[in-house]
Amino acid sequence: MAEHTLKGKNVLIAGGAKNLGGLIARQAAEAGANVAIHYNSDSSRADAEQTLAAVEAAGVKGATFQADLTVPANVTRLFADAEAALGTIDIAVNTAGKVLRKPIVETTEDEYDSMFDINSKAAYFFIKEAGKSLAEGGKIVTIVTSLLAAFTDGYSTYAGGKSPVEHFTRAAAKEFSDRGISVTAVAPGPMDTPFFYGQETPERVAFHKSQAMGNELTKIEDIAPIVRFLATEGWWITGQTILANGGYTTR
Repeated sequence: MAEHTLKGKNVLIAGGAKNLGGLIARQAAEAGANVAIHYNSDSSRADAEQTLAAVEAAGVKGATFQADLTVPANVTRLFADAEAALGTIDIAVNTAGKVLRKPIVETTEDEYDSMFDINSKAAYFFIKEAGKSLAEGGKIVTIVTSLLAAFTDGYSTYAGGKSPVEHFTRAAAKEFSDRGISVTAVAPGPMDTPFFYGQETPERVAFHKSQAMGNELTKIEDIAPIVRFLATEGWWITGQTILANGGYTTR
């Protein structure tokens, strides 16, 4: 039976500087976990430092790491550096991703490669390194998208790039189960973050809102507690993709 607490645990969050990843980092720290905060580029450095300050203000250890996770060697180094800073990692959460809304006939090879490198390849090697590095009874959570259950236009490379993560999750759940490691994916609905608004028109935003409870988009505050649950009392859930979207879509 796994421990149902974050107190004293070491948590690594990919894309942990801001938005959902930043909130997960803060909540983990408030629950007593030490937190390793990954960020991708210099543009997120200030956010990562602010999140680190919040983590340390909670009285736990924190550290920041910059890396392009589309390069597997960088993923390996991230886990090694996080372990050197905090100790053996117990919980690995990957919130990193890239959104693109574009018709198939207008999508370039470079855009395709970038979308699959960030949403699929990086996720695969993050799960791989977590499987090699995590403590017994560890937890791995990847953020995907409720578009995996949608029938819509425009998001071929985003939904397509995230969809393999379901299969990675299921395989890893079986392969890591003898070590008590649970592996899950959380699929939010359209989220009220800058990532979403840059891809949509006001009319489409209104439509997306109309499809969920309370005429609202998914908020990061709706998703972070689900990640925390999966890393504690919800540890018995493994190999699953959880559609958390206020009724936006299901399957």
